[in-house]
Amino acid sequence: MLSKTNIEIHLRKNRSRRISEEDILKEVQDVFSKNEIERTAITERLQGPPRYEANRFDSSKLESDRIFHLSDIQKICVTFRLRFLDAHFFKGVFPEEAISEIRHLEQSHSTVLNNFKIMAPAQLLKLENADDPLLFAPLGDDYFYLIHKWGNDLHPMRRWLMWPYKNFENLVFTIFLVSIALTAITPLHLFTKGEVTPTEYLLMFLFMFKAVAGIVLFYGFAKGKNFNEAIWNSKYYNA
Repeated sequence: MLSKTNIEIHLRKNRSRRISEEDILKEVQDVFSKNEIERTAITERLQGPPRYEANRFDSSKLESDRIFHLSDIQKICVTFRLRFLDAHFFKGVFPEEAISEIRHLEQSHSTVLNNFKIMAPAQLLKLENADDPLLFAPLGDDYFYLIHKWGNDLHPMRRWLMWPYKNFENLVFTIFLVSIALTAITPLHLFTKGEVTPTEYLLMFLFMFKAVAGIVLFYGFAKGKNFNEAIWNSKYYNA
Protein backbone atom coordinates (compact mmCIF):
# COMPACT_ATOMS: atom_id res chain seq x y z
CA MET A 1 0.00 0.00 0.00
CA LEU A 2 1.25 3.47 -0.87
CA SER A 3 1.61 5.92 2.00
CA LYS A 4 -0.28 9.20 1.93
CA THR A 5 1.50 12.34 0.83
CA ASN A 6 2.30 14.87 3.53
CA ILE A 7 2.35 18.25 1.78
CA GLU A 8 4.09 19.94 4.72
CA ILE A 9 7.07 17.59 4.42
CA HIS A 10 7.38 18.31 0.70
CA LEU A 11 7.09 22.03 1.36
CA ARG A 12 9.89 21.91 3.93
CA LYS A 13 12.14 19.86 1.62
CA ASN A 14 11.57 22.29 -1.23
CA ARG A 15 12.42 25.25 1.02
CA SER A 16 15.59 23.59 2.39
CA ARG A 17 16.85 23.15 -1.17
CA ARG A 18 16.40 26.88 -1.78
CA ILE A 19 17.59 28.36 1.52
CA SER A 20 18.70 27.29 4.99
CA GLU A 21 16.59 27.89 8.11
CA GLU A 22 19.18 30.34 9.49
CA ASP A 23 19.16 32.40 6.27
CA ILE A 24 15.39 32.53 5.96
CA LEU A 25 15.09 33.64 9.59
CA LYS A 26 17.56 36.45 8.88
CA GLU A 27 15.55 37.49 5.80
CA VAL A 28 12.35 37.65 7.84
CA GLN A 29 14.08 39.68 10.55
CA ASP A 30 15.29 42.11 7.87
CA VAL A 31 11.71 42.40 6.57
CA PHE A 32 10.43 43.15 10.08
CA SER A 33 13.17 45.72 10.58
CA LYS A 34 12.36 47.42 7.27
CA ASN A 35 8.64 47.42 8.09
CA GLU A 36 9.29 49.00 11.47
CA ILE A 37 11.48 51.71 9.94
CA GLU A 38 8.82 52.54 7.35
CA ARG A 39 6.02 52.60 9.93
CA THR A 40 8.06 54.84 12.23
CA ALA A 41 8.70 57.24 9.36
CA ILE A 42 4.98 57.36 8.53
CA THR A 43 4.10 58.07 12.17
CA GLU A 44 6.64 60.91 12.27
CA ARG A 45 5.11 62.44 9.13
CA LEU A 46 1.63 62.15 10.64
CA GLN A 47 2.68 63.82 13.88
CA GLY A 48 5.01 66.40 12.35
CA PRO A 49 4.14 69.79 10.80
CA PRO A 50 3.12 69.87 7.11
CA ARG A 51 5.94 69.98 4.56
CA TYR A 52 3.90 71.65 1.81
CA GLU A 53 5.09 69.12 -0.76
CA ALA A 54 2.61 67.94 -3.36
CA ASN A 55 1.53 64.31 -3.07
CA ARG A 56 2.05 62.32 -6.26
CA PHE A 57 -0.63 59.68 -6.79
CA ASP A 58 -1.03 57.30 -9.72
CA SER A 59 -4.42 58.46 -11.04
CA SER A 60 -5.17 55.03 -12.53
CA LYS A 61 -5.06 53.46 -9.05
CA LEU A 62 -7.23 55.99 -7.22
CA GLU A 63 -10.66 54.88 -5.99
CA SER A 64 -13.28 57.45 -6.96
CA ASP A 65 -15.45 56.82 -3.89
CA ARG A 66 -12.57 57.99 -1.66
CA ILE A 67 -12.04 61.35 -3.37
CA PHE A 68 -13.71 64.40 -1.78
CA HIS A 69 -13.67 68.10 -2.60
CA LEU A 70 -13.02 70.65 0.14
CA SER A 71 -16.59 71.95 -0.26
CA ASP A 72 -17.98 68.48 0.58
CA ILE A 73 -15.76 68.24 3.66
CA GLN A 74 -16.69 71.76 4.76
CA LYS A 75 -20.43 71.01 4.53
CA ILE A 76 -20.13 67.92 6.75
CA CYS A 77 -17.92 69.75 9.25
CA VAL A 78 -20.43 72.59 9.52
CA THR A 79 -23.39 70.20 9.85
CA PHE A 80 -21.84 68.04 12.58
CA ARG A 81 -19.56 70.69 14.19
CA LEU A 82 -16.31 68.96 13.26
CA ARG A 83 -12.82 70.30 12.53
CA PHE A 84 -10.68 69.68 9.44
CA LEU A 85 -7.05 70.33 10.36
CA ASP A 86 -3.50 69.16 9.78
CA ALA A 87 -3.01 65.67 11.25
CA HIS A 88 -0.34 66.84 13.70
CA PHE A 89 -3.09 68.53 15.74
CA PHE A 90 -4.52 65.09 16.51
CA LYS A 91 -3.74 64.18 20.12
CA GLY A 92 -4.98 60.60 20.07
CA VAL A 93 -3.06 57.53 18.94
CA PHE A 94 -3.05 56.72 15.24
CA PRO A 95 -4.18 53.08 14.91
CA GLU A 96 -1.96 50.50 13.26
CA GLU A 97 -4.59 50.04 10.53
CA ALA A 98 -4.16 53.68 9.48
CA ILE A 99 -0.36 53.30 9.34
CA SER A 100 -0.77 50.10 7.29
CA GLU A 101 -3.16 51.83 4.87
CA ILE A 102 -0.72 54.70 4.31
CA ARG A 103 2.12 52.23 3.74
CA HIS A 104 -0.03 50.28 1.28
CA LEU A 105 -0.88 53.47 -0.64
CA GLU A 106 2.75 54.57 -0.75
CA GLN A 107 3.85 51.20 -2.09
CA SER A 108 1.08 50.93 -4.69
CA HIS A 109 1.56 54.53 -5.90
CA SER A 110 5.38 54.50 -5.55
CA THR A 111 5.36 57.72 -3.55
CA VAL A 112 5.82 59.21 -0.09
CA LEU A 113 2.71 60.92 1.34
CA ASN A 114 2.79 64.15 3.31
CA ASN A 115 0.50 66.92 4.54
CA PHE A 116 -2.11 64.64 6.06
CA LYS A 117 -5.43 66.14 7.16
CA ILE A 118 -7.87 64.84 9.75
CA MET A 119 -11.61 65.40 10.24
CA ALA A 120 -12.75 64.97 13.84
CA PRO A 121 -14.61 66.63 16.73
CA ALA A 122 -12.69 69.45 18.41
CA GLN A 123 -12.31 67.41 21.60
CA LEU A 124 -10.43 64.73 19.72
CA LEU A 125 -7.89 67.27 18.56
CA LYS A 126 -7.10 68.16 22.16
CA LEU A 127 -8.03 65.10 24.20
CA GLU A 128 -8.14 61.39 23.55
CA ASN A 129 -11.64 60.41 22.47
CA ALA A 130 -13.35 57.64 20.53
CA ASP A 131 -15.36 59.64 18.02
CA ASP A 132 -15.03 58.94 14.36
CA PRO A 133 -11.81 60.54 12.98
CA LEU A 134 -11.18 60.46 9.21
CA LEU A 135 -7.65 60.72 7.78
CA PHE A 136 -7.08 62.40 4.39
CA ALA A 137 -4.19 63.18 2.04
CA PRO A 138 -4.41 66.18 -0.31
CA LEU A 139 -4.55 65.53 -4.06
CA GLY A 140 -4.33 69.18 -5.11
CA ASP A 141 -6.84 71.85 -6.19
CA ASP A 142 -8.84 71.36 -2.96
CA TYR A 143 -9.37 67.63 -3.53
CA PHE A 144 -8.58 65.15 -0.77
CA TYR A 145 -8.20 61.37 -0.69
CA LEU A 146 -9.73 59.47 2.23
CA ILE A 147 -7.07 57.15 3.67
CA HIS A 148 -8.68 55.62 6.73
CA LYS A 149 -11.53 55.99 9.24
CA TRP A 150 -11.45 54.51 12.71
CA GLY A 151 -13.14 54.76 16.08
CA ASN A 152 -16.86 54.82 16.80
CA ASP A 153 -19.53 56.49 14.70
CA LEU A 154 -20.94 59.81 15.83
CA HIS A 155 -24.02 59.94 18.02
CA PRO A 156 -27.14 59.61 15.81
CA MET A 157 -28.53 62.86 17.23
CA ARG A 158 -25.34 64.89 16.75
CA ARG A 159 -26.64 66.52 13.54
CA TRP A 160 -29.66 67.90 15.41
CA LEU A 161 -27.81 68.69 18.63
CA MET A 162 -25.30 70.78 16.67
CA TRP A 163 -27.93 72.39 14.38
CA PRO A 164 -28.41 75.48 16.62
CA TYR A 165 -24.67 76.23 16.42
CA LYS A 166 -24.52 76.03 12.64
CA ASN A 167 -25.11 79.77 12.15
CA PHE A 168 -26.69 82.83 13.81
CA GLU A 169 -30.12 82.30 12.23
CA ASN A 170 -30.37 78.75 13.56
CA LEU A 171 -29.40 79.89 17.05
CA VAL A 172 -32.05 82.65 17.11
CA PHE A 173 -34.71 80.24 15.87
CA THR A 174 -33.76 77.72 18.57
CA ILE A 175 -33.94 80.40 21.28
CA PHE A 176 -37.36 81.36 19.90
CA LEU A 177 -38.66 77.78 20.17
CA VAL A 178 -37.21 77.27 23.65
CA SER A 179 -38.80 80.53 24.81
CA ILE A 180 -42.20 79.43 23.48
CA ALA A 181 -41.87 76.07 25.28
CA LEU A 182 -40.87 77.72 28.57
CA THR A 183 -43.75 80.19 28.27
CA ALA A 184 -46.20 77.36 27.62
CA ILE A 185 -45.20 75.44 30.75
CA THR A 186 -45.06 78.50 33.03
CA PRO A 187 -48.10 78.63 35.38
CA LEU A 188 -49.08 82.24 34.70
CA HIS A 189 -52.20 81.96 36.88
CA LEU A 190 -49.90 82.00 39.90
CA PHE A 191 -48.74 85.51 38.96
CA THR A 192 -52.11 87.10 38.26
CA LYS A 193 -55.37 87.38 40.18
CA GLY A 194 -57.71 87.35 37.22
CA GLU A 195 -57.89 85.48 33.92
CA VAL A 196 -54.64 85.21 31.98
CA THR A 197 -54.73 87.39 28.85
CA PRO A 198 -52.79 87.04 25.59
CA THR A 199 -50.87 90.19 26.51
CA GLU A 200 -49.53 88.52 29.64
CA TYR A 201 -48.46 85.49 27.57
CA LEU A 202 -46.68 87.83 25.18
CA LEU A 203 -44.91 89.64 28.01
CA MET A 204 -43.87 86.32 29.54
CA PHE A 205 -42.59 85.14 26.15
CA LEU A 206 -40.52 88.31 25.73
CA PHE A 207 -39.11 87.84 29.22
CA MET A 208 -38.24 84.18 28.48
CA PHE A 209 -36.70 85.09 25.12
CA LYS A 210 -34.51 87.74 26.72
CA ALA A 211 -33.51 85.40 29.56
CA VAL A 212 -32.62 82.47 27.28
CA ALA A 213 -30.76 84.73 24.84
CA GLY A 214 -28.82 86.26 27.73
CA ILE A 215 -27.77 82.84 29.03
CA VAL A 216 -26.71 81.71 25.56
CA LEU A 217 -24.73 84.89 24.91
CA PHE A 218 -23.06 84.72 28.33
CA TYR A 219 -22.07 81.08 27.77
CA GLY A 220 -20.86 81.83 24.25
CA PHE A 221 -18.71 84.80 25.27
CA ALA A 222 -17.44 83.09 28.42
CA LYS A 223 -16.32 80.00 26.50
CA GLY A 224 -15.18 81.91 23.41
CA LYS A 225 -17.47 79.81 21.21
CA ASN A 226 -18.30 80.51 17.59
CA PHE A 227 -20.61 79.10 14.91
CA ASN A 228 -19.88 75.92 12.94
CA GLU A 229 -19.42 77.87 9.72
CA ALA A 230 -16.59 79.86 11.30
CA ILE A 231 -14.65 77.12 13.12
CA TRP A 232 -14.67 74.08 10.83
CA ASN A 233 -11.02 74.68 9.85
CA SER A 234 -9.90 76.70 12.88
CA LYS A 235 -6.89 75.45 14.81
CA TYR A 236 -7.87 77.35 17.97
CA TYR A 237 -9.45 75.33 20.76
CA ASN A 238 -11.67 78.09 22.12
CA ALA A 239 -13.23 78.89 18.73
